[in-house]
Amino acid sequence: MTAATHSTLFPRVPDSADAVLDGLDPEQREVATALHGPVCVLAGAGTGKTRAITHRIAYGVRAGILQPASVLAVTFTNRAAGEMRGRLRQLGAHGVQARTFHSAALRQLQYFWPKAVGGSLPRLVERKIQLVADAAAACRIRLDRNELRDATGEIEWSKVTQTVPADYAAAAARAGRETPRDPAEISQLYAAYEDLKRDRSVIDFEDVLLLAVGILQDRHDIAEQVRSQYQHFVVDEYQDVSPLQQRLLELWLGERDSLCVVGDASQTIYSFTGATPDHLLDFRTRHPGATVVKLVRDYRSTPQVVRLANGLLAQARGRAADHRLELVSQREPAADPVYTEYPDEPAEAEGAARRIRALMTDGVPASEIAILFRTNSQSEIYEQALADAGIPYQLRGAERFFERTEVREAGAALRGAARFGGNDALLDDVVDLPSQVRAVLSTKGWTTEPPAGSGAVRDRWESLAALVRLAEDFARANPAATLADLVAELDERAAAQHAPTVEGVTLASLHAAKGLEWDAVFLVGLAEGMMPITYAKTDEQVEEERRLLYVGVTRARAHLHLSWAVSRSPGGRPNRRATRFLDGLRPGSGATAGTRAAGGTGGIERGTGGGTEPGGPRARRRTSRTPARCRVCGRTLTDAGEMKLMRCEDCPSDMDEGLYERLWEWRAGHARRIGQPPFCLFTDKTLIAIAESVPEEEGELARIPGVGQRKVRTYGADVLAICAGQEVADGGEAN
Repeated sequence: MTAATHSTLFPRVPDSADAVLDGLDPEQREVATALHGPVCVLAGAGTGKTRAITHRIAYGVRAGILQPASVLAVTFTNRAAGEMRGRLRQLGAHGVQARTFHSAALRQLQYFWPKAVGGSLPRLVERKIQLVADAAAACRIRLDRNELRDATGEIEWSKVTQTVPADYAAAAARAGRETPRDPAEISQLYAAYEDLKRDRSVIDFEDVLLLAVGILQDRHDIAEQVRSQYQHFVVDEYQDVSPLQQRLLELWLGERDSLCVVGDASQTIYSFTGATPDHLLDFRTRHPGATVVKLVRDYRSTPQVVRLANGLLAQARGRAADHRLELVSQREPAADPVYTEYPDEPAEAEGAARRIRALMTDGVPASEIAILFRTNSQSEIYEQALADAGIPYQLRGAERFFERTEVREAGAALRGAARFGGNDALLDDVVDLPSQVRAVLSTKGWTTEPPAGSGAVRDRWESLAALVRLAEDFARANPAATLADLVAELDERAAAQHAPTVEGVTLASLHAAKGLEWDAVFLVGLAEGMMPITYAKTDEQVEEERRLLYVGVTRARAHLHLSWAVSRSPGGRPNRRATRFLDGLRPGSGATAGTRAAGGTGGIERGTGGGTEPGGPRARRRTSRTPARCRVCGRTLTDAGEMKLMRCEDCPSDMDEGLYERLWEWRAGHARRIGQPPFCLFTDKTLIAIAESVPEEEGELARIPGVGQRKVRTYGADVLAICAGQEVADGGEAN
């Protein structure tokens, strides 16, 4: 019996303190018995970290060393806190507080507010988005719903990183954040939001931590009262703490060092919310006498899965990678991970469904199978493939595809166009079904190119893009189909997904899968552009994408399938390749130059092949890239529009006005012919950039931000002809 053997729902409570230690491996036992002084537990995936820390608390309580009411264990989700409380009860450690940071802080605020401030604690606003909308209106800043969500996210990030409104722009630039609006506007909005909260006497989720910190800093008597209550602290998932949570923890501790933290820097995947592994990595610097225990015995995954996980981290770079843990599987060998390249995305989804059906036939329960993807927008095609195969499924961490707001709005717009399309100028001269759908959805935010950055705007675009692809596939299979036929198809699909499922395959994003595990895991969509995601630009962002894949791999116990498609749709251009993260790891991929050995083990040979990460041509281009600078004054550019122009907005332009007008007229005419909004061809700023640089050949044109190789192939001949002073006829041919 291993330390990871799953207990029954109602295990027998250990009859003594020593019995609590039964079944722990040597390192877990070291954690459980290290009850004095600061302790740092570096715990790899599947190594039984929750088991170790709950047995530590239980042993201390059962041995009479720790008083139950004096222990505060904090983690990051209500689910994790509930699991910890349940395990402690099973071990006979009743009365220990296991809470999230916010829950613990809110409880203290409610108790101490009358004494510290007077009166009752202001009302807590569960969802702040309406307040942000009111603040935007007060500032006369117009935000659509998606911009509103993204701006709300920026306010949340600012507060957990303890950034005040006046410092937002500088802090966002330092962090390399893709801001949804001009940083000055976000700063103004943030300030108005804080004023509005004060006027209405309400607080938000982040205020709970901020106010708790403020009271503990200002009222030493209250701080001492809290410290007299809680003598011993345990923090799980310590790599995910934000600067604000770390400050609260320091105030809880005071000058004491009775602290145990548990974490794994290689599982840091929430830096966009303010989480940082620095507190974990700097723990021994802050606490020189700390006991550090490394848990590397993996009880979850087979040696084959662990070998791949170790290989991924062996190629990593950065500070977290320098502190990586090499896992050692404790399970019997089983099947190797399966790598599959598919011709297109529908084939990939159908292939996953076939393999899942085979696993279920072999006795693997549907609830022990998961399909994990990078973005929630990828779910629809897998939902449909599973439904077609008669396999029940459930979504985790996201609403069903057809229940998303943007999908419902798109469906209503398509239904209206199908009913009244004959009177809709938007559909004039649009012949085929996919073009009709693209024209309709362009009014809802769809564009031919995805928006920059991540967040709600990107998620909305991905959902609409999935509908466009669905329309293309539907038309390919049914050449005579009308818009009304497509709407009927969408309605049938939506209705089929409402069937209740008691047991089903889990569909989840990689972020939502953190902390979970299954017998069989399918990691899908592992192509460049999706893994790493296209908007991961900096080395730090790319490394976080690698860690995200590592988290996905380590969710699998026995069966691991990794797949990608070389084309988006059937018959499409096969121009995709598998993620660089698998170079040198999957069969037939060659080796990756310059990677570090995985601690001398891991079973992966390293050679001098021509991989692209790290050490290959692409990696060299990435590390040598310099900041975009204005070609007029030399200032570093951060605004996306200015980067397209390669100059500051207020620097003098050397644009050829006549050329710009000819490009503008050509764009308008061509957009009318294909039934697309003009900005889907080129934005105004891209036209300005073209008119300023006047490219003479395709390479020069492709290098202009907003153009790229695909648009060069589609529109390059026309644009270069216009730049050369030639006339372009209505048919698109130069005279």
